[in-house]
Amino acid sequence: MSMAPVNQTYVCETMPRFNADDPWRYLFHFSAKSPSSLLLLQLSAISFISQLMEAILKPLGQSTVVSHIFGGIILGPSFLGQKDEIAKALFPQRGNMILETFGTFGLMFFLFVVGVKIDGAVMLWPGRQAMVVGLFVFLFTLTLPIIFILILKQSCPVECNIANSLFFIALSQTLIGSPVIACLLTELKILNTDIGRLALSSSMFCDVLGVLTTVAALSFTENKKASGNSPFYSLLSSCALIAAIIYIVKPAVMHIHKRFQDRKFINEIFVIWIFLLVLLSGFLSEIIGQHYFLGPLVLGLVVPDGPPLGSTIVSKLETLASRLFYPTFLAVSGLQTNIFIITIQDTWVVGIVLLFSCTVKIGAVMLPAKYINLRRGDSLVLGLILNARGFLQLILFNFWKQSAVISDEEFSFAVISMLVITGIITPLIKHLYDPSKRYLSSSRCTIQHLKPEAELRILVCIHHQDNIPTIINLLEVSYASRDSPLAAIALILVELIGRSNPVLIAHQPDCTLERSSSKAVHIINALRQYEEHNAGCATVNAFTAISPYDLMHDDVCRLAFDKRATIAILPFHKQWAIDGSIGKVNRALQNMNIQILEMAPCSVAILVDRGVLTKYASVLTARSPYHIAVLFIGGPDDAESLALGTRMARHHTVDLTVIRFLLFGAENNKNRKLDSELIHEFRQANMEHEHFVVVEEMVRDGAGMAASIRGMEDCFDLIITGLRHEDNPILNGLHQWSECPELGVVGDILASPDFGSTSTVLLVQQQQFSGRFCGRRMMDSALVHDAPLGSWSIAMGR
Repeated sequence: MSMAPVNQTYVCETMPRFNADDPWRYLFHFSAKSPSSLLLLQLSAISFISQLMEAILKPLGQSTVVSHIFGGIILGPSFLGQKDEIAKALFPQRGNMILETFGTFGLMFFLFVVGVKIDGAVMLWPGRQAMVVGLFVFLFTLTLPIIFILILKQSCPVECNIANSLFFIALSQTLIGSPVIACLLTELKILNTDIGRLALSSSMFCDVLGVLTTVAALSFTENKKASGNSPFYSLLSSCALIAAIIYIVKPAVMHIHKRFQDRKFINEIFVIWIFLLVLLSGFLSEIIGQHYFLGPLVLGLVVPDGPPLGSTIVSKLETLASRLFYPTFLAVSGLQTNIFIITIQDTWVVGIVLLFSCTVKIGAVMLPAKYINLRRGDSLVLGLILNARGFLQLILFNFWKQSAVISDEEFSFAVISMLVITGIITPLIKHLYDPSKRYLSSSRCTIQHLKPEAELRILVCIHHQDNIPTIINLLEVSYASRDSPLAAIALILVELIGRSNPVLIAHQPDCTLERSSSKAVHIINALRQYEEHNAGCATVNAFTAISPYDLMHDDVCRLAFDKRATIAILPFHKQWAIDGSIGKVNRALQNMNIQILEMAPCSVAILVDRGVLTKYASVLTARSPYHIAVLFIGGPDDAESLALGTRMARHHTVDLTVIRFLLFGAENNKNRKLDSELIHEFRQANMEHEHFVVVEEMVRDGAGMAASIRGMEDCFDLIITGLRHEDNPILNGLHQWSECPELGVVGDILASPDFGSTSTVLLVQQQQFSGRFCGRRMMDSALVHDAPLGSWSIAMGR
């Protein structure tokens, strides 16, 4: 059987010999072995330079986008690529297609992860403020730069090629890029602020308008050229693809989500099928003439964010997509940038158009500021945030460069302009907007300075539902009465997983009790039972904060400031096991507590709950006394602890013992006299309470103090003391053994596993007085959401 001849073309390339004196020659020898070895070499170089640039530029206040693009520019023809040996060794012509394909493939999965983390309902209905800002930004940025370009072309001589590309460059400014905004806000640590939430929701709504405009523009410009089909056919095909994802794929995905609703993760086979759908959707997007990002992005939007499905996908893809795929795409764009081909006389008009577009975007935010109750300074910061650049602009620039819409010179100038604009606005935002100043207050929010008939407002932060029994006991002994009512503000802390937008949900107070597996329902039901037991004397308001741990302190301080809390009770970052040892340690929670202690607008207490080791049952039903000890050494924090303990002494089941520690042989100085007068006042005010006892104990040094505290093991159900005891000689020698400095010396002893007690410990810090009031109340922007009991809806403004 004869076979037909096959035409084959062979390319011969001389392999250089290894020369120890020429390392680039050896590197070229290694990269020329195979495409895979070249790709590994390129990825290694890109990752190393990108991480190096990030480490160098981050202390200067620059974002990761700037670092990664700048890393690509360094490897490209602008710097290292100027030397032929380096260019041929690292990025030869034959490897460009493979590297660009890898970056494109990675970006497709990155966009899918971005879509998964975004709540689609927020994009379509982000609230009144966000809709107004997003609409103004989109319309003004779309129309005014185009009008400006038409005037510029009539008044100034502009080359024909540049004049045609100006409209496309102006069009790219309408795309905000909510994932870019989310990354920037996270790096600036203002994602949970009012400005951060408004910027994220506004950018999401603006992205919807921008993506729809881009899809229509691509349908009318590129499809007929590529496939000969009419633009209307391409537009209908795009709508059909989106409809198929929404009405065919989404029901199947929601079925999987409901099937594993009560689990933390889902089976891996379903995740694999979803990944295959990502590839298929990208392929179909290219077939109908759209950009490959359309299908994966829409598919990500229909996948429900958060656990179990969204968190599973994000946990499997996030690190790979954000730390390898995304930097590779940014670096590839930097590799294609050559600053030496940019000529000022040709590209100055592009710079003017970009500068005008940035100014218009800031003005578009400041114009409706008064209508949406936004201060001028905040509107300026919001306008700067929305001017941040990212991968969406790079996608358009690369697409237009490949389609010959813009030249290499214009592409290089556009990329450089991205670096300059983002590099300027990031440190400028840090300078103009300091979130810590919002909670500075000149008014006292302490228990010690609270009037006897005033309402005690306690903000209770709940991280785990196992702490509920102890928290209910603590609220109960805080003594709610008709003469002095108590308002409990419960904030359930939930880590943000599989989502990009943090939210603060306000649960409806008039919902009926439900049986559900939701953690929030169990917690709120327990609090509601406490409220019913103290009807007319106590009220409960429940909230849920879903945000990253490193930003969660902002939610706590924001709620404490807005609700005028007297004291905020925080969970300790350690949990005890059944055998008395430390079972879990949450360092992120510890960092949150430290930040709250520094910036809280009220008094703060850290609750050390030993959980299963605690021997005491519910105070609501108990008849035996509840023994409380207040350890008093001196200072404002101990004064706050004494005021809290004195209020608890009014409860009929409480037996309060105030233990004052005195240094043997110490002089009766001014501070000691003030402390004595304070204790005398509280003792006089509680003369009718037979369960109020003051005990003085003499100690000689820190060792005696520690021994005295350890002698109290299992003597009390609750121990209250202050956090700070600065420069007190009674604690000499104890500071060097501190494991948790934020608890103070005494608190560290009481919270140590070596302290063989089952007592609950409450470590109190009185409000730090910070001078002039610089904060403000929360904006009426529907950023705190009303949600029915047990609902985990994350839709902002609903």
